Amino acid sequence: MAIMACFLLKEFKIKENRVKKVIHVLLFLVAFNSVFGQDDYVKDNFIRYKDWIYRPNIKTVELRETSFELAAPLIELGSTQQLVLSFDDLDGGYENYSYTLIHCDASWNPSDLVMNEYLGGFFEDNISNYTYSVNTLQKYTHYKVTFPNNNMHVTKPGNYIVFVYENSEKEKPVLTKRFMVYQNLVNIVGNVHQAASAEEYFNKHEVDFSVFYSNYTITNPFQDLKIVVTQNNRWDNAITNLVPMFTKQNELTFDYDDGSNCFNGGNEFRIFDNKSLKFLTTFVSKNYKDSLSQNHTLVVPDENKHFKRYMFYPDINGEFYIRNTEMENNDNESDYAWVHFFIPYDTPLGEGSFHVTGKFCDWKTDKTNKLVYNARKMGYEAELFLKQGYYNYQYVYIKDGKAQADETMLEGNHWETENDYTIYVYHRKIGTYYDQLVGIKKLNSIRK
Repeated sequence: MAIMACFLLKEFKIKENRVKKVIHVLLFLVAFNSVFGQDDYVKDNFIRYKDWIYRPNIKTVELRETSFELAAPLIELGSTQQLVLSFDDLDGGYENYSYTLIHCDASWNPSDLVMNEYLGGFFEDNISNYTYSVNTLQKYTHYKVTFPNNNMHVTKPGNYIVFVYENSEKEKPVLTKRFMVYQNLVNIVGNVHQAASAEEYFNKHEVDFSVFYSNYTITNPFQDLKIVVTQNNRWDNAITNLVPMFTKQNELTFDYDDGSNCFNGGNEFRIFDNKSLKFLTTFVSKNYKDSLSQNHTLVVPDENKHFKRYMFYPDINGEFYIRNTEMENNDNESDYAWVHFFIPYDTPLGEGSFHVTGKFCDWKTDKTNKLVYNARKMGYEAELFLKQGYYNYQYVYIKDGKAQADETMLEGNHWETENDYTIYVYHRKIGTYYDQLVGIKKLNSIRK
């Protein structure tokens, strides 16, 4: 009887996990259509487990660790660290927004954990901190929530998304945003240097590292570990699923000669600064209001840097922050403006498109940041509706049907470029069914 009971319990657990996955997907199906006609916001009728905005009225979504304005959304399990999520609703007024947290595996798919296995407190909470815009032409409501908090906290390490929806109805998604919770159970030692191969030596960075686990048990590192390396906190060009090149007692070495751990060095990011809409600031040629009293910012025309020699200048590695030099409160007194970009190009290219991208759009390449060719001006141009602040950006080219954009076509590619790298070590212990984030390491291509 005891053996039969154990068998039935195991079978029930397996079936339960399968049912949970189905319910998880069905629970977050999106039942609304794109009434605004912008199919870049709603291409599929399900929740995306990535940084994504589901409504065109939602702008300037930020998720940071609270200690530093440009900090990555990364906290240590059991620490006092918190994350702050903020966004603007351009419809103004008040909406009842709720949020929950969803545990994901190392590949950003929903894990087999149920909510009571990774959440303490409530399973959802309302976003009650909001302020209306003041002294702005564009009216909006600014929402903000800080977590973990007394109402909700996580109990497991790993990947998560914060999922915001309307009126406690998960079938009305507003946004999803990624964050990570880690435990330092392994030690990572690494460095960034020029690529080893001759053909990539002058334009790529190689990230070599070793994982030490003398005080932690890893039974099968080739099967139980998942390694992810990111550049400038981006996920669109992350390197995944690296396996150890060498193993010895309590040490795993990741040092390749085939380019598996190499990134394009790229170039320093382009910059514009419209913290003031009255005075000209960095790389802004003009600010004005149109006949409809909308703000406009003209960025100084850019240049193709593909054949230019490398030149260092300080940037914030693709990030942005909101600022307004004329007002006291950056959250609800910073206005919005149509920001105009232009880069000369002799003839339009077919079978692909150029986009202006950066952290401000979560590195996406869709219609909202696509450049259009202007034959009269002989160049590509775009206008984006952005909140006042300091922005890094770059131009990328993406071929039709491809998922990976090429940032080197207009930017160039140099090994001297300063970039940040983060190594994530995920481990799935024997007998468990979720990926733990057991170690992280931050590196820089210049600062050692």
